[in-house]
Amino acid sequence: MIQVSKTSSPGRFALLLLVLFSIAVWFSNIEYRHLVKPDEGRYAEIPREMVASGNWLTPRLNNIKYFEKPAMQYWATAAAYEFFGEHAWTSRLWTTLTGLLGIVLAYFTAARLFGREAGFYSALVLGSSLLYVLIGHINTLDMGVTFFMSLGLSGFLLGQREGATAKESARWMHIAWAALALAVLSKGLMGLVLPGAALVLYTLIQRDFALWKRLHLVTGTLLFLAIAAPWFIAVSLANPEFFHFFFIHEHFERFLTKVHGRFHPWWSFIPILLAGMLPWTTHMFDALANAWKSDNTDRRAFQPKRFLLIWAVFIFVFFSASDSKLPSYILPIFPALALLMGSRFAAVSGRRLFWLTLPLLPLAALALALAPKALSMASDEVPLALYQAYLPWIFAAAGLWLVGTLLALYFSRLGRKGAALTALALSGLIAGQLVLSGHESLSPASSAYRIAERIRPYLKPGIPFYSVDMYDQTLPFYIKRTVTLVKHLDEMEFGVQQEPGKWLPTIDRFVEAWNKAPYALAIMTPDTYNSLNKQSLSMQIIARDTRRIVVKKP
Repeated sequence: MIQVSKTSSPGRFALLLLVLFSIAVWFSNIEYRHLVKPDEGRYAEIPREMVASGNWLTPRLNNIKYFEKPAMQYWATAAAYEFFGEHAWTSRLWTTLTGLLGIVLAYFTAARLFGREAGFYSALVLGSSLLYVLIGHINTLDMGVTFFMSLGLSGFLLGQREGATAKESARWMHIAWAALALAVLSKGLMGLVLPGAALVLYTLIQRDFALWKRLHLVTGTLLFLAIAAPWFIAVSLANPEFFHFFFIHEHFERFLTKVHGRFHPWWSFIPILLAGMLPWTTHMFDALANAWKSDNTDRRAFQPKRFLLIWAVFIFVFFSASDSKLPSYILPIFPALALLMGSRFAAVSGRRLFWLTLPLLPLAALALALAPKALSMASDEVPLALYQAYLPWIFAAAGLWLVGTLLALYFSRLGRKGAALTALALSGLIAGQLVLSGHESLSPASSAYRIAERIRPYLKPGIPFYSVDMYDQTLPFYIKRTVTLVKHLDEMEFGVQQEPGKWLPTIDRFVEAWNKAPYALAIMTPDTYNSLNKQSLSMQIIARDTRRIVVKKP
């Protein structure tokens, strides 16, 4: 049973109710929302094709070799499909589960390093930070790699902490090595390179070279290779082209060039961090300002807070310097920040907490006032009616955040620090879930599930189904089959180069194939449909929405 001090945190029964309620909220909407493009469709479909083909070695997307990422999450999701069936919730299960385990890990690590009260607060912070909540419920690879990097970080911190016996240090360091191997299997070399760079920086800054003797480098490296290497070797033997594409193109070229078209200015992650850390943004600055203070008067002793600070700052700067940026890239710094903030919260007074929380009040009020601005995002592809349906959810989230902030101010003013932080955390968690659940209002424009329902009666085994000058990532998952690409490659360009017979490179080739087929289906954009219609191509519309038109050959 988790225990915290009675003076500042809930009692045992109240804490048990809080944990159970939070878990229920955490898992509440993973089936409610339909998959949206692109990531959720992609990372649901690749495991589906693994199960359908029986080939769990070579990842394929739309039956085309797909080597951008390793196979760890694909295997986990495919296993979930085998046990529970192919659903939206099973496709998200790995992400949601590793997100929850990351919160438990934050509690455990902070409790061992800084005390149980700090562990409780660290879990509150991580489990309610906006970006962590959002990414924890969207089917991407970032939460899985974040969990394993955090497990590696925790193993290292606990293995190096003052007072750890030689046996404890060895056990925790081997857990760290195993976790980093799983991080590499989750998303590639970042799972090893970023922790390794943080370690080098710490030893240079702190001049603590003695800790390298406690890393168990030989046995740790052997364990790492035993876990991580087999799949990379096997997939390279089966696909000789894998090595260059994965290690050179997907790592060095992604970081050093704009090859993936995700270029943003160096400062792009600053607003993402500030917004993603809500409702703890102002508290984060206080924790960072106090993180460098020595944890121990002995300068030779390991300093966990300093290492956490270096970890967070380095990863943030690393991705800021990269030419390829997505908001989820900085997620691995959030557990480290949560540990620093949990430690800081255990030390601050209720009065100090009040003044740190007060700046959130106008921000929460502003979010509520600006909620109607969401309607201005409407477009021809995402009509105003969809945003009007989303608006009540946004209002509810902003209103709840405002109420949580007011309660946190009230309790902190009374010196009830635990109650204040719990109120802020619950409002943050539930508000994030409301934003996510409400996004289902936009799914008719961002997911193919409705189109799939309409065309299902027209699907027949073995018939051609063409995707003309587009590829909707969510469609294959919902229709349980792949499509033939026409004049569209994008991320599948490399795979098509290896198997060029699996696509049609031009519209003319499509027209020729369409005219020869006795029966066929095709999906395309309205503009493509209008262009082909002008050419008098024989097509009958069987389903359409603002983004897509599906036709059959009459």
